[in-house]
Amino acid sequence: MYYKKIEVDFIMIKILIVEDETIVALDTKSTLKKLGYEVTDIVTNYEDTMKSILDNKPDIILMDIFLKNSINGIEISKKINEKDSIPIIFVSAYCDDETVANAVATEPAGYLVKPFNRNDLKTTINLVAYKLQKNLKEKIIINRQKLSSNYYYSFEEHLKIYYETQEISITKNERLFLEVLIKAKGTTVPFESIEHYIWGNNSISDSTLRTLLYRLRSKFNHQLIETSPSLGCRLNFEDD
Repeated sequence: MYYKKIEVDFIMIKILIVEDETIVALDTKSTLKKLGYEVTDIVTNYEDTMKSILDNKPDIILMDIFLKNSINGIEISKKINEKDSIPIIFVSAYCDDETVANAVATEPAGYLVKPFNRNDLKTTINLVAYKLQKNLKEKIIINRQKLSSNYYYSFEEHLKIYYETQEISITKNERLFLEVLIKAKGTTVPFESIEHYIWGNNSISDSTLRTLLYRLRSKFNHQLIETSPSLGCRLNFEDD
């Protein structure tokens, strides 16, 4: 089947490492990968941190507090918090009252004292990741709308289709096909309108739309898409 699990244990978490000690950074990266997390980048200063956040959109940031040739990690955290709500776990060899108080003021997701072992890192990351995954699942359930027969959709960054709590993997053109039908709210959309929505003014062969429709239908156990010969397509909604 074409289902992609969205249950808590199946969401890939992306982590950015902000660390100027190369050995520590590489060792941390290796450990995170063994734990099943994706490391988006290793950066050493404020500028590269902000760029990496923009480019890679990490879910969690491991932030060293004292960085050479850069403002410190606490100040970077403050600037991140002005624009994003990414959980930040501070990493530092210092745990004096002043440093900890300054860090706590930014409301971090955690604080690891160097040198930390694999279990310390695993426990801290897993706790933060679990909360992220749980919140994401709840957000999906809250935001999704019913189609029919346990199929749902939601518009987040783009359209997503679910069967119960499982996301159905769809291609870009399949997504556009479903988008135009959802926006029609159960009315029939002419084939010409569907073609223009997906491909614009580009010419396509007669079989292209039929093939796309066949491929999309094969991903559903329920007859979500109805076709009227020579007219167009419509979606079956729950209250039809």
